[in-house]
Amino acid sequence: MKASHNGSRGRPDFLLLIMTLLLVGFGILMVFSASSGVAAIGWNDALYFTKRQLVWAGLGLFAMFVAMNLRYQFFKKAFMLFFVPVLVMLILVPFTSEEINGARSWFGFGSLGIQPTEPAKLAIILYLGALISKKGEKFRDFKTGLLPVMIIVSIVCGLIMLQPDLGSCLVLAVCATIMIMAGGANLKQVFASGVALSLVVTVLVSISMAINPRSWEYRIERFTSYMDPIANQQDGAFQLISSLQALGHGGLTGAGFGESVQKLHYLDYPYNDFIFSIIAEELGFIGSVIFLIFYLLFLWRGLIVSLRCPDIYGTVVGVGIVGLFAMQAFINIGGVTATIPITGVTLPFISYGGSSMLFSLVSMGIMLSISREYNRTDKPKRTKGKA
Repeated sequence: MKASHNGSRGRPDFLLLIMTLLLVGFGILMVFSASSGVAAIGWNDALYFTKRQLVWAGLGLFAMFVAMNLRYQFFKKAFMLFFVPVLVMLILVPFTSEEINGARSWFGFGSLGIQPTEPAKLAIILYLGALISKKGEKFRDFKTGLLPVMIIVSIVCGLIMLQPDLGSCLVLAVCATIMIMAGGANLKQVFASGVALSLVVTVLVSISMAINPRSWEYRIERFTSYMDPIANQQDGAFQLISSLQALGHGGLTGAGFGESVQKLHYLDYPYNDFIFSIIAEELGFIGSVIFLIFYLLFLWRGLIVSLRCPDIYGTVVGVGIVGLFAMQAFINIGGVTATIPITGVTLPFISYGGSSMLFSLVSMGIMLSISREYNRTDKPKRTKGKA
């Protein structure tokens, strides 16, 4: 049964919208605090990174409101218009971009740049959402359901590994798995496929290391630093030790906003990969816990909006977006607290980064569009097949 899309649209989920705006605002404040000292010395402008983040946040908010006012079914029909250009960028970026920290992940446009892995995360969510909802009950069949999804995910992950960007590859793979499970796939098939894909990833990593061993020195150093940070504190573990010192210096109540010590040339990119360390140092354990609780409530609200959607496409896409944010937050915070090895994944809405901010807000626009469909007074009953 197809869901009718006639009738006026409902209002976007007000709570989710406000929480998104609060996260963006808090992120800009923390980027200012974490970057002002470095920017004043290196760029003669304490607001250098803050102003750039404001520009990207402005573009992102505009894109979010545009996406919010489109019916989310539009993305089901037009996903190829987004997916194909992103795929082309992923193919080109390892061969045309400048190498930074052993990876070729950026396209430069004057003083700005875009990281194709960021739109790729959203592109794969939209692609898989359309594919899963189109298959309906046939998605439980391996050959016609799960296999095509695995092929698409493997191709995109393979292209990302050519850069190489292990963190984004991991995020995308886990996000795809969450969507597959939300779409009703056979769990035995998912498990077996996961084992097979793990072997494929191992082969891809081996090939990447053989082709460009220099690009992996940085990542191997991060892993060995995680395993024994004290023994490697003068080498690769210096950043991790500085991050842990920031957490310790923050104590219970924090050193105060703008009073971080570790951001002053101890931590590389304190406004990006290690911004949670600065949050913990300046706001302390209490501030960090409040932030984490708020972030969890934000994810929970997104999950509620997704599960309330009247069709499977909106639910799968919404769950994918929530899973994307949750996985990135876990990897980022887990890395800077030495819970897991550091992989260089940004903290959505908080870390400095134009590509991350822009496409995170576009994703939220789609989530808010989904919530508008749910809030319709004439909303249809949930369907199990096509939307």
